[in-house]
Amino acid sequence: MNLHALGLMYAGNMKIMIAGGSGFCGRALVKHFRSRGDDVVILTRSKPSNPQQDIKSLQWDGKTLGPWASELESTDLLINLAGRSVDCRYTAKNKAVIMDSRIHSTAILGKAMRACKRPPPLWINSSTATIYPDTAGDAPTNTEGAAPGDDFSMNVAKAWEAEFFRHTIEGVRQVALRTCIVLGKGGGAFVPLRMLTRLGLGGHQGDGKQWVTWMHVDDFVGQIQFIMDHPELSGPVNCTGSSPVSNRDFMASLRRACNRRLGLPQPATLIHVGAILIRTEAELVLKSRKVISAKLVEAGYAWQWPDLEEALVDLASP
Repeated sequence: MNLHALGLMYAGNMKIMIAGGSGFCGRALVKHFRSRGDDVVILTRSKPSNPQQDIKSLQWDGKTLGPWASELESTDLLINLAGRSVDCRYTAKNKAVIMDSRIHSTAILGKAMRACKRPPPLWINSSTATIYPDTAGDAPTNTEGAAPGDDFSMNVAKAWEAEFFRHTIEGVRQVALRTCIVLGKGGGAFVPLRMLTRLGLGGHQGDGKQWVTWMHVDDFVGQIQFIMDHPELSGPVNCTGSSPVSNRDFMASLRRACNRRLGLPQPATLIHVGAILIRTEAELVLKSRKVISAKLVEAGYAWQWPDLEEALVDLASP
């Protein structure tokens, strides 16, 4: 009988498969699991090049079965981080790719899981905190029980989770990880934000009142480990920092962390124009995301970086 079935903490020497494991968050997880002595298998759409000697890297297309599927047998944990980046213009073509990359990868993993004699007892699948509607001002913070919204980003998240939970498998605990903005030195949103701040463009964006739900990459890793160790956690789980802050406060903290006293603000009109020029969407900056995890708080998760200022100072350090 496996550790999860016994309700015990996951120990080292596990076998873990990470789809999309070559990205920013995936690399952080690989580093964590390797430090514990676990065996890690990465699924990547690109041809593996110079893989680390102690990590197996397998190519897949995210929509069809292949030799990679046999690696799921007797795996202890499956984490799916696969999905096309939303940092693009929402053209009809890009919308289709964003949706399909999430649905297809989840569907084929579900098919591979059902074919296993001993499937992984825990399947963590990416979702997004953007599933919740724009939440401004003093409106209640969205926890896991809040109703999803209704626009393109939110509908992608709803379809993604619906596909995930369609693959119910006996003995497999499923967690949809509704992840917010993850900040880290190795990639993600922090790198361009730090660059803009150092160039004197670190003022508030739009009116600066929109909520920013953030987390340090250490807590992203920590929360996945916490979910592994707490078998009572299942279904949708918000993966966030300890508390959202306003965009104005976030950018002020980032300026202090980068030793910049001043930063030019960026009006919403300028952001919309700039988003067109750099081929992205203004909503990635202007949408008000106010999210926290009631499930993690109730289960006793303790944030490694609960304070935004301290987290940004850590990330801005050499």
